[in-house]
Amino acid sequence: MSERTVKQSGERGEQETRPQAGPGRRGTVRPIVQLGDPVLRKPCAEVTDFGPELEQLAEDMFASMYAANGCGLAANQIGVSLRVFVYDCPTEEGDHVGVVVNPRLELPDVADRVLLEEEEGCLSIKGGWARVARPSYAVVHGFDLRGEPITVEGTGYFARCLQHECDHLDGGLYIDRLPARARKSLLRSLNLQEG
Repeated sequence: MSERTVKQSGERGEQETRPQAGPGRRGTVRPIVQLGDPVLRKPCAEVTDFGPELEQLAEDMFASMYAANGCGLAANQIGVSLRVFVYDCPTEEGDHVGVVVNPRLELPDVADRVLLEEEEGCLSIKGGWARVARPSYAVVHGFDLRGEPITVEGTGYFARCLQHECDHLDGGLYIDRLPARARKSLLRSLNLQEG
């Protein structure tokens, strides 16, 4: 997920994009896959090996996300079709930083959902922004890099980030949530089309 919304709301401001300490410092920056690459449209495979290769993948994902000035990144966005995403999502409640492996998204029942319509962008669709309605609360169940169960809850912008990254792992993009006319208009304005 792109960071533009965070900057607009003033929650992060200008700062170094690659941390001196913490996740990503040992990672290699990989290119971000762009719209049109088939890896973005296929559901990702479950992770079965929780070892050093997975840890290095997460480091590379953090490094790539920070280099692109993002706040979330799914593995398929760097060409790896595995169910993993990373995030560093600042909110008014504090910074949310982590990795979720094999996530399962849980949203409130339709009758209990509060939708927030806000601008959303994506590192895999450079320059594309659109207002997207999403539930204001989300829970993700999954595993950490050691294979231990974790649950991550988010509200507001962080809930949006969790949903956005889970969509990626299912082969979805935020533009799929737009009405057909708005989606077509956005893609045309960016001189993009899907294969």
